[in-house]
Amino acid sequence: MSVIFFDIGATLADPQPEPGGSLSLRPRPRVLAVLDALSEVRKGIISNPGSAEAAVARALAEAFPGRFTDVALVHWGVKDSREIFDRAVAGSGGAADDCVFVGEDAQERGFAQEAGMRTAAHPVFALAATENRPVLRARIALRIGQDLRSLTAAMDRTEAVAAEVVTERLVLAMVTERGVETLESAGFTVDVRGPTEDLVREGGEPDDAERWATEKFVSDLLARGEAVYEGEKPTPRTTHVIERTDDGRLSVRRLRFLY
Repeated sequence: MSVIFFDIGATLADPQPEPGGSLSLRPRPRVLAVLDALSEVRKGIISNPGSAEAAVARALAEAFPGRFTDVALVHWGVKDSREIFDRAVAGSGGAADDCVFVGEDAQERGFAQEAGMRTAAHPVFALAATENRPVLRARIALRIGQDLRSLTAAMDRTEAVAAEVVTERLVLAMVTERGVETLESAGFTVDVRGPTEDLVREGGEPDDAERWATEKFVSDLLARGEAVYEGEKPTPRTTHVIERTDDGRLSVRRLRFLY
């Protein structure tokens, strides 16, 4: 049976100092719903509380009552090697491949993978990781009549998370195939690009995902007659001016809203 281990800070919750030196944890958006949906799955913690282990443990129990009750699955300590992840696997009583680590830090996920664990960058994708379903990067271009609020509402109902809002009509996202189906059923066009692992090149340098998204957005604007290059005369339909930076990248400057 799978075991899902969660980091706390910036993954499950945000620490909140309280008067008198106490600490509370504020659950991040969608996390409680995800945990409730995983009620039948064994869940644990792999997190570094620093010198405040007792305070963090109390805050965890208060913020997530009844959700992390198996002490054998709670592991406190630094995550600067695979050591703590090996301990977590051993404490689970199962195989490393049956364990999932959910954390926002790519380096920590790398150590977990060295220990043989599956990983997820966001709690929304925890179930997909247990089922060995890939998380994909995607580009979502909003059409007339669609807005970011409606897209967010659709994403909140499925396995999808916005990675970057490039413009009011262009969002880069992480999504599973189930998420793609849900978003498309809601009327959004989802252009899937490949696994999220490709978003970061070896050595930690960003890949061309942002450049690709911007250039595709520019192409769409030009095709609709809504953009001109810097130095060209705007037309009545022009909403954006396209500029080229010193390194050859394109940037877009909004003039006005057409809709």
